[in-house]
Amino acid sequence: MTRVAAVDCGTNSIRLLVADADPSTGELTSLDRRMEIVRLGQGVDRTGRLAPEALERTFTACRTYARVIEEHGARHLRFVATSASRDAENRDEFVRGVVDILGVRPEVITGDQEAEFSFTGATKELAGRQDLDRPYLVVDIGGGSTEFVVGDEHVRAARSVDIGCVRLTERHQLSDPVTPDQVRAMRADIAHALDQAEQAVPLAEARTLVGLAGTVTTVAGIALGLDSYDSAAIHHSRLTAGQVGEIAERLLSATHDERAAIPVMHPGRVDVIGAGALILLSVMERTGTPEVVVSEHDILDGIAYQVAQQAEDG
Repeated sequence: MTRVAAVDCGTNSIRLLVADADPSTGELTSLDRRMEIVRLGQGVDRTGRLAPEALERTFTACRTYARVIEEHGARHLRFVATSASRDAENRDEFVRGVVDILGVRPEVITGDQEAEFSFTGATKELAGRQDLDRPYLVVDIGGGSTEFVVGDEHVRAARSVDIGCVRLTERHQLSDPVTPDQVRAMRADIAHALDQAEQAVPLAEARTLVGLAGTVTTVAGIALGLDSYDSAAIHHSRLTAGQVGEIAERLLSATHDERAAIPVMHPGRVDVIGAGALILLSVMERTGTPEVVVSEHDILDGIAYQVAQQAEDG
């Protein structure tokens, strides 16, 4: 087993996984998995730059993660940065800060690379399941972008599009609660992005929809009626299209305080969860899939698998 660390820095959150990995079997034993909402992408869609306060929140989380990685003795680390840092004019400032704190250069990956990691992390442990038909459609709803990947054991097609819970919330300047006109505008935006995704990814061919990231896991926690966030209960739970529709409507019509009072709601998702839920619902409507399989394993796990493989090969 090889002890590895993986960091995924997205538009809304930064996450860490420290794990023992066996590259020969694909087995991954999680030792520490954590997440901080840092909103690195705050205002990027409007200004094209990473805000100073967003950078500082991100660097504060990195300092915490550096201590955790050191405590666990993980010698192999990979830091992957996604949508917000791809788009920012001042991303060199972000890169320098990460190098100073963690000693590794963040890899600003493309949407297609992000999709590949997400697919590997989400589907590796589904391979032996007889109740889930292939091909899989893995949908990773992030803060700034959403990745669509179709594949069996390996990726057949992938596309990243610029819709995410933070980007939509900021782009449409959502009120509290969201108005019907804003919902219609978001739906039109999402439909256009799905048209783009379908140019590269055969969404209709999917037999099993697998949903990833905080929007999907939060909607699952609400559907399950959990009193607090329970990763084990959420992982591989299944949500029907009807459940997703009801929850999306509830979140979009609720006030900030009503959303904040939901037991599984992370404070950093309160303002953006409605847009994220609408993306998930729109995907299910477009593909006609009756349910979504929720996965707690995603891009982080895919990064960790590759780090372990590289450590063994190197």
